[in-house]
Amino acid sequence: MQWTDVGIVLGSRRHGEANAILELMTREHGRHLGLVRGGAGSRLQPVLQPGNRISSSWRARLDEHLGLYLVEALDARAASFLEVPHALYGMTHLAALCRLLPERDPHPQIHAALDEVLDRLLDRRRAGPDVARFELRMLAELGFGLDLSSCAASGERTDLIYVSPKSGRAVSRAAGEPWRDRLLPLPAFLDAGSCAAPSPQSLADAFLLTGFFLSRHVLAPRGLSLGEARASFISALIRS
Repeated sequence: MQWTDVGIVLGSRRHGEANAILELMTREHGRHLGLVRGGAGSRLQPVLQPGNRISSSWRARLDEHLGLYLVEALDARAASFLEVPHALYGMTHLAALCRLLPERDPHPQIHAALDEVLDRLLDRRRAGPDVARFELRMLAELGFGLDLSSCAASGERTDLIYVSPKSGRAVSRAAGEPWRDRLLPLPAFLDAGSCAAPSPQSLADAFLLTGFFLSRHVLAPRGLSLGEARASFISALIRS
């Protein structure tokens, strides 16, 4: 078995004295692990940093084996994250989200979205909205997508400012008024056609929304919780 693909480094860990086990989010082969000979050495360590885009060739005798990676750097953007707290926390959180996907299951749209988010992660104005939208995309990819296109009660497509915690559907201002204390806020910038720049409050509301559904539908059933990196990422953005 052998293939070559473009991958984004999610993480690596030392294996023995000189080698490393590399975890990639690849374009055609999904989240995929493999052994990198010499991966713990000074030559390859900078290449295997989370967030880098690399060319990877994987081979193994059988498909179910761990296999070996040969890697080549395409974009060493990880180095720029190290001195920017929100970017470092953001990368850690994004990698944790990708680990919710089944291993070796192709998700080309998630790979493309992750690559796009990482390209803009240093920009504080775009990092928060991008990561919030990525969380929405992950919910959809995992089968728990929210319907934010029309009001669950009236069918209206305008003035949608709430989300029902029960159905995951949008609710308009008028329809939701009697139950507003029981509904989740829907920030305007999450609308696919919106160009609105989020305020700190709307950014916090967006992560409250995505965090609620990630916890309920994805993390809690697996005995997991929202990680500290996510909270640190949000805090760093809102402070700035």
